[in-house]
Amino acid sequence: MTMDWIMGLIGGAVIGIAVSLMLLWNGRVTGVSGIVYGVLIPVKGDTAWRWFFITGLLLGGLSLKIVAPDLLAVELQTKTWIGSLAGVLVGFGAMLGGGCTSGHGVCGVSRFSIRSIVATFVFMGAGMAAVLLLRKIGWFI
Repeated sequence: MTMDWIMGLIGGAVIGIAVSLMLLWNGRVTGVSGIVYGVLIPVKGDTAWRWFFITGLLLGGLSLKIVAPDLLAVELQTKTWIGSLAGVLVGFGAMLGGGCTSGHGVCGVSRFSIRSIVATFVFMGAGMAAVLLLRKIGWFI
């Protein structure tokens, strides 16, 4: 438990380095919803790197599950239908907001994009309000 903040710090640094390298080497922002959207609605000559990125995410998660399964052992504290509804709403919000939390929050804020800073405040505020509301009505512990 005392190492949690160190692991968070290391994880944040790795994410920062990864998105910086993506921008430097590819000239692309690492917004996962935009990358997935580009696979679902493909543009000729702009899909291979997207497939490699998505495959890397999946293989990274799979390899972590094989090597250190305890790190991914999580007990969900909410009902499955609420998690499913939340996923749909996040997808809709990413489409409505012109990007997801990784694109706006990690990449956009670090580039001082006003649009991304506002979007990140909206994401965070809506998330906090949703948790407060769901706890108040008893759907979330």
